[in-house]
Amino acid sequence: MCEKHDPLAAIIAASMPQVAGPVASPVQRPAEQAAKPQVIKPIINNVLNVLAKEPEAQASRRRRLWELGHACHCPLVGVGFPLGVLRKLVDKVTNGKVVADDYEVHVGAVTECGSRNRLSEALQKELERRYAAVLLRFRNAKSTEQVADMWRNAVNNGDVAGAFWAGLTHPRCTSELEEQMCRDLHMVQHQAGACVRADITKFNATLDENKRLTHDLAKAQQRAAALMAEKTTDAEKHAAQLMQLRAQVVGKDSMVDSLKVELEQLRDSIPGLESRAKLAERLGQMEERERAMRQQMAELRVELARALEAPVPVPEAAPQVVEHVMKMPLSLRERAVLCVGGRNGNVASYRELIEREGAQFSHHDGGLEDNANRLEASLAAADLVICQTGCISHSAYWRVKDYCKRNGKRCVFIDNPSISSLARGLEQASAV
Repeated sequence: MCEKHDPLAAIIAASMPQVAGPVASPVQRPAEQAAKPQVIKPIINNVLNVLAKEPEAQASRRRRLWELGHACHCPLVGVGFPLGVLRKLVDKVTNGKVVADDYEVHVGAVTECGSRNRLSEALQKELERRYAAVLLRFRNAKSTEQVADMWRNAVNNGDVAGAFWAGLTHPRCTSELEEQMCRDLHMVQHQAGACVRADITKFNATLDENKRLTHDLAKAQQRAAALMAEKTTDAEKHAAQLMQLRAQVVGKDSMVDSLKVELEQLRDSIPGLESRAKLAERLGQMEERERAMRQQMAELRVELARALEAPVPVPEAAPQVVEHVMKMPLSLRERAVLCVGGRNGNVASYRELIEREGAQFSHHDGGLEDNANRLEASLAAADLVICQTGCISHSAYWRVKDYCKRNGKRCVFIDNPSISSLARGLEQASAV
């Protein structure tokens, strides 16, 4: 083994010149012979001390990049540094820009790692910084077996860059473990290359698909932009129309408010306006009633003339089921018959029965659902009133009876709201 790699030979070679010299003559003084062992003994003691301390130093100190074997430099630079980072470090060390290709940069960096120089020190510092967390984890390994186990776990997990650097520089890393790590990394790189080739094929296919999808996306974006522009135009048009309609509504509301104010002013300027309106409505009702009464008087005159020409036979016995407010013979043909009260389900039957006699039928429920104020107008327009006393309110009953008495209107009161009772009442009312 050469002196460079043998600490013992280096130490002995450094110590020998101190004891080297001409061979002692046979005739020497006893003092000189006694001093000779005393010069060699301290040297041997120093060698033994250095050899005793050397394993301890190797056990506590991590190796540097330039202290590793040359076979480790190529994989370490390959997996430990991305090409971009490696180029930046080389540019920084050379104070320029490297124009070589990636392979030449890699080979140059691997060559420089064989000795301590500016580039190897920069690479050492970057590796320490980049993989500080992994180094801290490997520091817990106290034996070669533990370092090997941590390396195998890193290989299984696919994270080998930091573990490769931490394992190679670990104080417990032996030459056998170093060789095994290089072999494992070599196979990992082969597998990674196969995966990269497969990934490149997939990547190219993905690029083609991405190109097609990008083209489709551009078309879809153009269509979306056209639709968005159309919708924006429609929205602006609708917004303008909405503003116009709101302006119109505001104008109409203002006009309504002004008209309300004007109406209130007019009402305040005319005293007794409400009472006058009521009187005018009452006057209209009285005029309508007067027209009805005049028409009825004309019809009565005609009937009276007919009665004077042909005497009417008096029936032998009049049934007691009806009560006549004013008994006077009246034919139902072409006459208006008003039915007040009765059941709603029988109204259609009432209408059929009365219209079959040739009369005009009208109905009023007595104020249950129909307006009670229309009752007098209906009474005024009728020639004959049939009052269903069993299905009418007391107020409507007395109003009908009072009106018929005051105006001489013929009225028949029926207790039972059946169809047969109505038929008998009509027979009595139309009897001549």
